[in-house]
Amino acid sequence: MPQLTWLGDAEAKRAARHVPYRLLDPVDQIGDPAAQNMLIQGDNLEALKALMPFYAGRVKCIFIDPPYNTKSAFEHYDDNLEHSQWLSMMYPRLELLRSLLSEQGSLWATIDDNEGHYLKIVADEVFGRGNFVANIVWQSKDTPGNNSTGIAETHNHVIVMRKSAAFQLRLMPRNEAQLANYTNPDEDLRGNWLAAPLTRAEHRDRDFYPLTNPAGKSVLPPRGSSWRRPPEKMQWLIADNRVWWGRRGDAEFPMEKKFLIEAKEGVVNKTWWPYEFAGSTRNASAEIKALFGGQKAFDTPKPEKIVQRALEIASDEGDIVLDSFLGSGTTAAVAHKMGRHWIGIEMGEHARTHCLPRLKKVVEGEQGGISEAVGWKGGGGFRYFKLGERAFDENGRIHPSIRFATLASYLWFLDAGAPHPTGAFDSPLLGFHGDAAHFLLYNGILGDRRPDGGNVLTRQVLDHLLALTPGHRGSRVVYGEAARLSPARAKQAGVEFRQIPYEIRMR
Repeated sequence: MPQLTWLGDAEAKRAARHVPYRLLDPVDQIGDPAAQNMLIQGDNLEALKALMPFYAGRVKCIFIDPPYNTKSAFEHYDDNLEHSQWLSMMYPRLELLRSLLSEQGSLWATIDDNEGHYLKIVADEVFGRGNFVANIVWQSKDTPGNNSTGIAETHNHVIVMRKSAAFQLRLMPRNEAQLANYTNPDEDLRGNWLAAPLTRAEHRDRDFYPLTNPAGKSVLPPRGSSWRRPPEKMQWLIADNRVWWGRRGDAEFPMEKKFLIEAKEGVVNKTWWPYEFAGSTRNASAEIKALFGGQKAFDTPKPEKIVQRALEIASDEGDIVLDSFLGSGTTAAVAHKMGRHWIGIEMGEHARTHCLPRLKKVVEGEQGGISEAVGWKGGGGFRYFKLGERAFDENGRIHPSIRFATLASYLWFLDAGAPHPTGAFDSPLLGFHGDAAHFLLYNGILGDRRPDGGNVLTRQVLDHLLALTPGHRGSRVVYGEAARLSPARAKQAGVEFRQIPYEIRMR
């Protein structure tokens, strides 16, 4: 496949694998302490890498609003990046975002014409060209305004990519106007129906035949056309009272009755999203002003409705939604109101001054944006984190603040390539991957820091590990500070010992 090249592209395409793993330091807990939602302040590339051991392959929907590279200066972030720098910024982030997605997951990225077409090409490289879903054109402005070129730009793009063919788009729910098209003028017991044409603008000899309406008049399709159904199918429709000849039964062109109870539960999605459907930037500004006492607290917010539309199509309640360019906090706010779990990442100080207070208001039940439409009354909670120190330094040494469960999560991910199924670590046995049982001796997990009962693999500790895996016939991978086993005993027990921190193989 042809590839996009730019100054610094080789380095950008290696960047993700060289990003260090960092700790996430808890700062505050808002609302329900059991809530899994996360607001993270820090560089989003490093924050995404920090999430990998815990969330790789688990995120259902990613909605991002990256910098548009519009050559404009914004108060809260620098949107004035050279084109090559912009591409180098996006590439490794897209790689990590793809890794965080589940096989059924999808990425939705809003962008304008400055970089939209390049974003599509870079996303094709990262996700695979066959995983492009759609380029949605969003009517982001409801008034044209003034434009020196004579052509007012009233749209933005939403580039949609899927992780794999396992992704399935949901139908959009019918709105009141669409439901109003279904009526029941003949009081059919099957309920409301939609009148669909029974003629096609193409002549087919098989489907050109006379019909007799209830008034006794013989009718034919218009010249150059034909019926949409062959004779035998048409007779079945007539016998089942599925052909409508008008209230008086004398129509010359019948209609087929399409019953609502037999229709799909929604309507097919379209690539044109007018502002009435997805909101406008003017709506977004009004929503932010209402939240922050009439002040213009953020320059480029997104309306809650556009995020709502994406989440309706691409996620269900309880799914994990991620936004690594959180901005004013819209994605997290909408996901919270729609019953999704969410992770929001924002580098700037306004993670604390804007996102945090906005999301607190959501928990308290604020009634702006989509609140009324989804019946939001408040509740739930989230944890606020800051990006912390490196989990492992350049020599592989473990940061002293790492607890057993955190290190276990990292080691399991590094060995298995995916987060632990439960994330629960309360014994030296981490779990089974392939034919190997994985163990960690660290931080006195055995309740005794002495060599014969703590972080050193001795004969006594091995006996304890063997007792945790009765009947296991595969190998045993054991991480620990040191091993005091004879080679013969280690071979007999199928032990592969890996000394920490020196034999931690980073991904």
